[in-house]
Amino acid sequence: MADSLVIVESPAKAKTIGKYLGSKFIVKASMGHIRDLPKSQIGVEIKKNFEPKYITIRGKGSILKELKDARKKVKKVYLAADPDREGEAIAWHLAHYLELDETETCRVVFNEITKQAVKDAFKTPRKINLDLVNAQQARRILDRLVGYKISPLLWKKVKKGLSAGRVQSVAVKLIYDRENEIKAFVPEEYWSITARLLAGTTEFEAKFHSFKGEKKELSNQQEVNEILAGVEKAVFTINEVKEKERQRNPSPPFITSSLQQEAARKLNFRASKTMSVAQQLYEGIDLGSEGTVGLITYMRTDSTRISPVAQEEAKEFITQKYGDAYYPETPRVYLKKAANAQDAHEAIRPSSVLREPDQIKEHLSRDQLRLYKLVWERFVASQMSSAVLDTMTVDITAGDSIFRAVGSKMKFPGFMKVYVEGNDDGTTEEDKLLPPMKPGEKVKKKQIDPKQHFTQPPPRYTEARLVRALEEMGIGRPSTYAPTLETIQKRGYVAIDEKKFIPTELGELVIQQMIEYFPEILDVEFTAQMEGELDQVEEGKEDWVKVLATFYESFEKRLEVAEEEMEKIEIQDEVSDEICEKCGRHLVYKMGRFGKFLACSGFPDCRNTKPIVKDIGVTCPNCKEGKIIERRSKKGRIFYGCDQYPGCDFVSWDKPVEQPCPKCGSMMIEKRNKNGTFHQCIQCDFKEEQQEKE
Repeated sequence: MADSLVIVESPAKAKTIGKYLGSKFIVKASMGHIRDLPKSQIGVEIKKNFEPKYITIRGKGSILKELKDARKKVKKVYLAADPDREGEAIAWHLAHYLELDETETCRVVFNEITKQAVKDAFKTPRKINLDLVNAQQARRILDRLVGYKISPLLWKKVKKGLSAGRVQSVAVKLIYDRENEIKAFVPEEYWSITARLLAGTTEFEAKFHSFKGEKKELSNQQEVNEILAGVEKAVFTINEVKEKERQRNPSPPFITSSLQQEAARKLNFRASKTMSVAQQLYEGIDLGSEGTVGLITYMRTDSTRISPVAQEEAKEFITQKYGDAYYPETPRVYLKKAANAQDAHEAIRPSSVLREPDQIKEHLSRDQLRLYKLVWERFVASQMSSAVLDTMTVDITAGDSIFRAVGSKMKFPGFMKVYVEGNDDGTTEEDKLLPPMKPGEKVKKKQIDPKQHFTQPPPRYTEARLVRALEEMGIGRPSTYAPTLETIQKRGYVAIDEKKFIPTELGELVIQQMIEYFPEILDVEFTAQMEGELDQVEEGKEDWVKVLATFYESFEKRLEVAEEEMEKIEIQDEVSDEICEKCGRHLVYKMGRFGKFLACSGFPDCRNTKPIVKDIGVTCPNCKEGKIIERRSKKGRIFYGCDQYPGCDFVSWDKPVEQPCPKCGSMMIEKRNKNGTFHQCIQCDFKEEQQEKE
């Protein structure tokens, strides 16, 4: 007969924990929060110290009845929600609903869902941490005040259905500011000169570096011509050879933001998908004979700290699998990443490094395996020795000019044997070997290649870049990044073009109004300061009511001014030339989550919509009659298909190009790698020469 009730958030977590605890425990799931502020009203008594008015979330009635009935059958209740502010708040609401004594040690937390971690947690239950609860309440009320006070104003003055939020508004402002930087950017010309040289029979490249002993930037063709004239008949002679050893250290284990960034780079995962799959790995996967096991530690964290037990296990694994040379002299310790990091949990790591990805892949879905492999490799690499590279720098004189060649080769791979962190531009470090050379040696000039370039504007934000920017600025916390990115897209404030954010007309309009009337909400320093104050509440160093009162004092004045002075803006839909085939009215351009689309101007009487078709000027290779057009999938991903669909079913994720393959005459598609774009035949092995990326 069970004598204890354990309440967690999800059925998957309940299933895993239930297997570990045995028959003396009933394990139930609350399915997340059971109480929240009402949707129909602000739900905060501002004049009564910001007292929240919580109500039971609609649809939770049967779950709550089940929990209350189970409560009557046991002597003890344990609340085992996630180990963060949200989890603490869920536990607090459950304690109120089940009428538990606030002084009771009913709260259990664990950073990983493994048998040992769960059993250890139940040996040391604690009281509910009201500082954590108050920090969550303060954030919830703060966001409610901003959202429910500014949103109605935007509805009235701009357009129905709009919303404003602290973190989401800053995120849209960053995207808006970046777009303005790009529009204002004036490209500047610059040149490079590459010499292709021969040392013996080995060809290598050297780039122009300096002139008459001074480093020189080439800004126009005239300067380039002067250099070319000076080296045309010059003898290329080795002037100096520098060889040295360089160490490269591994990246720290993942925190929430770095996991989202790396999953975007290497797996092409959206932030929301990364967190969803990570949740599955954390809550538990059935591994057959081993049973259900949580494969990774808690995935909402800003700490790079690793437990001594995990570190010792990693040491044994690395030395046995790769050898003693692959483990550093002393274990690696990663300090707090930033001053605003809460450091409440460990880094994201495998619950046991002994569960190698290939050994458990049959039990995982494709996405689960790819993300687990990423977490596993990053953690193992983070505990390994540094990589050692031999670098070689060669200066070559040609008249008054010096050309420089730089090469490197791997001397000892260290952590790079397992994993190397990706870059936003997709490049990776590769060996670039130079032939043996010594001062005074002459090398043969094979070819001189001058090339004109233009400086590029700052890149638009990808999800990974935006998460990194928010983290560096101290905006938001691990649990907020994914929902923030989802919200700004759902509201139509930003669109995604080639995996990069661009502000929509609506987004620009809202941000312009916010800049004028609510500058503090968009101020990065102010928002980061608010996050810091919420952290102080969590640590018991600040009173949550005082934090809210200080904010609301100036916010209320801003609201009054905006109510009086903000002018009503009429947003006129852009009318297209296309006619609605259902009612005969003109179609107008609308902005949706994945960019513009066409909708009937007779809405709501006529709800006809259709995608904007973009003809890329290529004839369909299947039917030879249709045109290839750009389309978007339901998830917003661009693909290419025949305009005769469903009569012709040709589709391609890669962009077809007009030129046929010179080898077999079939269609070619545009492919991209770390160096830029190139064309590749869909039938034979032909590849067109690389189009170098600027």
